[in-house]
Amino acid sequence: MKHVLRRFVRDESGATAIEYGLIAAIIAVGLIASLQTLQGNLKDTFNSVGTAVKDAK
Repeated sequence: MKHVLRRFVRDESGATAIEYGLIAAIIAVGLIASLQTLQGNLKDTFNSVGTAVKDAK
């Protein structure tokens, strides 16, 4: 039992997976925040491109 407990304490693979999960979550939150900030600008750009394409026909 002592050996199993010692091996469990030394095993860091679970901690690594949690760290990668936290990094992915931070990146996702950053992407969402930046896209919400750019939402109005992107909408205006796509509308103007769409209008230009309609006018070109």
